[in-house]
Amino acid sequence: MNKKRLMILLVVVLALVSAFSASAQDPVTLRIDFTQELDTLNPMYTNMWFTTTTNDLYLAQTWVIDENLAAVPMLAAEIPTSENGGISEDGSTITVKLRDDILWSDGEPITASDFVFTYNMIMDPANTPASRFPWDIYVASVEAPDDQTIVYTFNEPFAAWLSYLATYAVPEHVLAPVFEADGTIDTADWNRAPDVVSGPYTFVEWETGSHMLFARNENYFGTAPAIDEVFVRFVAEDATVVASLVAGDSDVGTFLAYSDTPALEESGNVNIELVPSGYNEGWFFNIDPETAHPAMLDINVRKALAMAVDRDKINVDLNRGLTYTPASFWEGSPYVRPDATPYPYDPEMSAQLLDEAGWVDSNGDGTRDKDGVELELRFVTNQRQIRVDVQAITQQAFQELGISLLLENYPSEIFFASYADDGPTARGRYDIQEFSGNTAFPDPDTSRFRCSEIPSDENPEGSNDTHLCNEELDALFTEQSSTTDTEARIELFHQIDQLFTDQVVWVGIWYDPDLWAVSNRFDNTRISGADPFWNIENWQVVS
Repeated sequence: MNKKRLMILLVVVLALVSAFSASAQDPVTLRIDFTQELDTLNPMYTNMWFTTTTNDLYLAQTWVIDENLAAVPMLAAEIPTSENGGISEDGSTITVKLRDDILWSDGEPITASDFVFTYNMIMDPANTPASRFPWDIYVASVEAPDDQTIVYTFNEPFAAWLSYLATYAVPEHVLAPVFEADGTIDTADWNRAPDVVSGPYTFVEWETGSHMLFARNENYFGTAPAIDEVFVRFVAEDATVVASLVAGDSDVGTFLAYSDTPALEESGNVNIELVPSGYNEGWFFNIDPETAHPAMLDINVRKALAMAVDRDKINVDLNRGLTYTPASFWEGSPYVRPDATPYPYDPEMSAQLLDEAGWVDSNGDGTRDKDGVELELRFVTNQRQIRVDVQAITQQAFQELGISLLLENYPSEIFFASYADDGPTARGRYDIQEFSGNTAFPDPDTSRFRCSEIPSDENPEGSNDTHLCNEELDALFTEQSSTTDTEARIELFHQIDQLFTDQVVWVGIWYDPDLWAVSNRFDNTRISGADPFWNIENWQVVS
């Protein structure tokens, strides 16, 4: 064999070896640990934070909210304004122009018709979404005059439109046949295995109790992600998440305890970020006369419960003093009234309030009672360890005041389940529940405390599981929704905030910005408090 032929053969062999080596390389995988398993993959059926956060992987929105709380167009060509004709002169009509190059993962175009279909599915009584708010109250119609135009017509100007219209669409061409055949999409396979999606990643698998896997969407209209696949692992114990991050076996963890931050920082494997997200950990009281303990219907009893526990000490002991007791459901925003203060820790006053309300230990068994009913309350939450710890602290504090406390813990997919799915809180099987709640962040609006959102057999999609229905509060929530003047709206929320305090609607436990631990294997991880993975396609692997 002559030298020339030998050289050619050598080049061919090297090329084949190189190609084989490249194909044999492991894919770049982002490994995320979540302490709660998702309940669905159809956003229409959930309010769970872990699910809505995961949506960013596989479902694109009209626009997202970045780390600076600015709206960034995704499916939309631009953010509607008065100047570009997107907001009508009277503020009651919002017109969204879609890009003309957006595709579902199967190559079909994403059109305005998909958004109209999604709206129709939310509103159709044959379906039981987690909530129909604000569509059922404020939206008169959603129309598609052409493939790239969505027209939202409100009954009146709607101040929170920017947050609520940062929304997804489900694929009409996939789910319409299901609806036609079954009369509902409640049980559609797509809800747990969405085979056609619009985000930077496609769904691959969901192994219950273990993990989910997503792979790069080759038909994604945006920037092709640098990360090949995303592996979401469900880990019940915070300690396991921390150990995995410290060892470098996981790349992303969140909702971690402040007490875990030293070990994470000392590992040198992760960066810690505190991201304001509108969340505040708190107690939500059940005041439904049909399902709550009768004591919970008394404002002074609810105030006594708030004053019975040293929440500042909880934040020192459990949160290393890195956060504090919030005074307001809107803590950390302009919407909290300037003179707001948390209910003080005052067990003597707590005991006095209980005495005055008639809850005394008349039979000497150590538990207060009234009219033959023992003061025995149900405190429920999920299985997150820090919440279990708060339950134990509360049980001891209540016991010293003659209040018996039954503690219950549920897997998150059960604890956060809807009324239609027999969720314990939605069904009112509690007196105190604890979790971290927020608003339509960055907008201050919330549907959780409105009369129209009380769940029932007739209204299973309601989100107000406290069953609070206060006419004055309801009127203020209604008024702020149509108030587009920022200062006037802030003043309305100050009034709402005062009513929250007066009525003891909610008790803050700790101000709860999201705590993220992200591996330093990745760069450009610009986490947002509204849409954490809003720029996941631009996360880069550090070489």
